[in-house]
Amino acid sequence: MLSVIIPSYKDPLLHKTIASLLENAEGEIEIIVVLDGYWPTTPITPDKRVVVIHLGSNRGMKEAINAGVALSRGEFIMRTDEHCSFGKGYDQILTKDCEPNWIVTARRYFLDPDKWEVMDIPYIDYEKLVTQSIGGAKKYTGFPWNERAKERKDIMIDETMAMQGSMWVMTRSWWDQVIGNLVSGPYGTHYQDQHEMIFKTWKAGGKMMVNKNTWFAHRHNSFPRHHEVSHGSQQKELQAFYDHWKDYYLEIKKQWGLSK
Repeated sequence: MLSVIIPSYKDPLLHKTIASLLENAEGEIEIIVVLDGYWPTTPITPDKRVVVIHLGSNRGMKEAINAGVALSRGEFIMRTDEHCSFGKGYDQILTKDCEPNWIVTARRYFLDPDKWEVMDIPYIDYEKLVTQSIGGAKKYTGFPWNERAKERKDIMIDETMAMQGSMWVMTRSWWDQVIGNLVSGPYGTHYQDQHEMIFKTWKAGGKMMVNKNTWFAHRHNSFPRHHEVSHGSQQKELQAFYDHWKDYYLEIKKQWGLSK
């Protein structure tokens, strides 16, 4: 079974995301919606596959994910943002070929949330892990890796260096043994969670993979967000995370043969 964790905070697209997950699943799933200190205006439609958790106060995205995973029952776990749509059979495709030490994401499209349609923008398969300045802080980020995408376009399940973090799958045992919990306090409540998981996975001998046999579409960033935390409000935490992993990141760049 696949357990899908949705950390949620005041996003009206939550209901459409749940509907897309349910409509396109072809195997056994449970959806764990973690309401991060709020109640949605429109109640979540009852479904035996949907479990709702309400956190008593707003703890942030990372703690919401941790809470959802803790209650999950599946052999595999999946996290998704609350503004995504999914390809038919995403659940079975992503879990069928998922090795025990992998994190897997899918081909990523861009979603028009008003029309609830995939936008006519090129999809993303591969991302390179780079650094970026946010005000006075530095952070890690995934950047579209077009050269690798062109060179390896016919390899349908392949290693990549980064992901957006809006959707991933792994075995629950890998989470328990390697990821543990996402670190919130010193590194902030909302950002760098995907890089934390990837760094931990690499150090434990695992891989970050993309499975191009299925897809998801994430709300395009030109549309407004609904949570109240910005990169600018967490510069101290972003810098702390960057500093903690900097030396290891430089080692990884060498292993990937990257000078920039």
